[in-house]
Amino acid sequence: MKHTLPPLPYAMDALEPHISKETLEYHYSKHHQAYITNLNKLLEGSEFESASLEEIIKNASDGLFNNAAQVWNHTFYWNSLSPDSHLKPSGILADAINEKWNSFDKFKEVFTKSCVSNFGSGWTWLIKKADGSLDIVNTSNAATPLTGSDIPLLTCDVWEHAYYIDYRNLRPKYIEAFWELANWDFAEENFV
Repeated sequence: MKHTLPPLPYAMDALEPHISKETLEYHYSKHHQAYITNLNKLLEGSEFESASLEEIIKNASDGLFNNAAQVWNHTFYWNSLSPDSHLKPSGILADAINEKWNSFDKFKEVFTKSCVSNFGSGWTWLIKKADGSLDIVNTSNAATPLTGSDIPLLTCDVWEHAYYIDYRNLRPKYIEAFWELANWDFAEENFV
């Protein structure tokens, strides 16, 4: 099965001024595409050649896992962003956030701190645990909650290529911009 670059859920310039078209041209068109190209090469003749992306992530290791997980993580990240962000969740997700962190502002503070302190390259996730409660987890490199029982709701890519063109080495400024774009409708769909 050949994997292809999924279309962005918005135009390349739709996230401006928070994330530039130039960043998306590199991050989506080059980085994300490179993971897909590498994955397809690695899959040729392997036992996972006709497996779904999720099956590869849950059962493969090394290069196959890394490339498959990065394809999935990036696709999830693009959907975690929206030019039509509501700036905060509503409904049952908002209730769950308030139950766990007492307020959306406190949640934002904790999530931001996790993003900023996530050492090296990786991802910060809002997840729903098996017991239904929420948590924030950091993963390194290509690691993803998909390999366990946690359900990812929203993610922030903290690999440097996600923000270097727009914010250079100022990860905290990028995280501020992330809050202007967080797709709470997508997170709510994942929560239900």
